[in-house]
Amino acid sequence: MPNSLNQKPQDVYFFCTCLVDLFVPEAGLDAVTLLEREGVRVHFPEDQTCCGQPAYTSGQPEEALAVARQQLDLFPEPWPIVLPSGSCTGMMRHHYPTLFAGTADAANAAAVAARVWELSEFLATVLDFNRPDSGAACTVALHTSCSARRETGALSATRALLQGLEGVTLKVQDHESECCGFGGMFSVRHPEISGGIVRDKVASIKACEADALITGDCGCMLNITGHAAKIGQPLNGKHLATFLLERTGGTTAAMKDKA
Repeated sequence: MPNSLNQKPQDVYFFCTCLVDLFVPEAGLDAVTLLEREGVRVHFPEDQTCCGQPAYTSGQPEEALAVARQQLDLFPEPWPIVLPSGSCTGMMRHHYPTLFAGTADAANAAAVAARVWELSEFLATVLDFNRPDSGAACTVALHTSCSARRETGALSATRALLQGLEGVTLKVQDHESECCGFGGMFSVRHPEISGGIVRDKVASIKACEADALITGDCGCMLNITGHAAKIGQPLNGKHLATFLLERTGGTTAAMKDKA
């Protein structure tokens, strides 16, 4: 866990991640709306890019260092840094201290790492998110990315948030603890293995007959729903931020676009 907070913060930084920014911007916008609705001022550093994870997990630490170094000075105030992605949270919280060890930026990197929160754990642990569920009864399956499950508190926090919604029933799919097969460059380097993993994941989710797939990582969501659509078995995939906003009477980015 990051540094504990003695009281609810008035300000946070929002690091949206490059994947959310480019492919699922509505998830980032909905996450910001959730935070603001809880009375938190959200600050978005305009110069943010990538956390450096793709290069780091591809065995390119120097390239990862160059990318990550560009993020360090974006958070000058001692506010929490909230991310709508467990994998990027894991990179910044757990791997920045190792990546920057022995460099002039080591102390700054450690300080940044200690302030990084994954969205669901920030909502559940810090903001004590607890709003009435205004949606119709439904069932959902949860997928928590490998990094989020092992490097953050996202699994327990997301379960708690979903179980706090009166009309939502959480179904545990048979392959819940397993990877979706994406893994960034892994899916490019090992397409047959990646394809087999996501095939099993989709079959498991379909078998539990949930109305929607909920996840806090858009990379996993795109991989799972993309395969499901390709084989003619579409899944209703939603980022946790969008789902929570929908269920608790908020206006999502998609709703605003239709207005």
